Amino acid sequence: MKLSIVTTLYYSEPYLDEFYRRIIISVQKITSDYELIYVNDGSPDQVLNLALEQQKNDSKITLIDLSRNFGHHQAGMIGLNQATGDSIFLIDCDLEEAPELLEKFWTEYSKNNHIDVFFGVQASRKGKWFERHSGSLFYSLFNKLSTVKMPANMLTVRLMSKRFVTALLEYQEKNLFLGGLMCHAGFEQQAITVKKSSKPTSSYTLTKLLSLFTTSIVSFSSKPLEFILYLGFLLIGLSSLTTMFLLCNIIFSFTDTASDLQLILLSICFLSGIIISCTGILGIYLAKIYDEVKQRPRAIIKKVYHSK
Repeated sequence: MKLSIVTTLYYSEPYLDEFYRRIIISVQKITSDYELIYVNDGSPDQVLNLALEQQKNDSKITLIDLSRNFGHHQAGMIGLNQATGDSIFLIDCDLEEAPELLEKFWTEYSKNNHIDVFFGVQASRKGKWFERHSGSLFYSLFNKLSTVKMPANMLTVRLMSKRFVTALLEYQEKNLFLGGLMCHAGFEQQAITVKKSSKPTSSYTLTKLLSLFTTSIVSFSSKPLEFILYLGFLLIGLSSLTTMFLLCNIIFSFTDTASDLQLILLSICFLSGIIISCTGILGIYLAKIYDEVKQRPRAIIKKVYHSK
């Protein structure tokens, strides 16, 4: 098979019909040898039934229904694992990334056979002030903390060779940060600047975004642990200086006892906050390790619907 198109479904009911119409128009300009893979990530709306209706009229649709919501990145990996094409186009179906990008990506892909991945990046981030600046801060922190460097404003949409996807599927992490893994996998990759539109709401809540940020840092950097070590050395030095200062006060009575007690209490509060924060960082790493060693599957497929 020449081309696989993979997309995930989660609260996608308002967008799926238009996505299907537009992606089919684009792919048929390229080839008639294709498949369209939907991965229903436990969506609570009626998008599963809508996808099944589409499948009745299109034998090229394969629908993978997960047993519950496992997450965008996990569902994406399930879809890539099911793809059989020599080339795989991954895109979100919420229309923020135009389905017509397939044509643009395919043109570049066809002219550059040595490049395994063409991926989309935004020239500038969309959205309101918080979305724009928090995203910029994320990429800046990730690239400073991680040895794996990731292009700023990277998007889901990408066209990949089969050999790249095969290599990507060798990663067995359960705590997935797909963008980081794609950069870590290597191969020849090239960015294409695209425009991303906005929709009124997003399934990525602030809690999910913070969880993704934590996963990305813990998965690709040990620098927070190094920070704890250096902080420990610093606190030992500060504690030694404070102890010497207090002893001098007691011996030479530079200040009264009340001032000494206030300084001690302040130091205890400060050190307690540092200890709790460091323990939290260590706890996050241990929790991620615990998740990995349990060897649970990334996601569970409830049913695969093939066209009859």
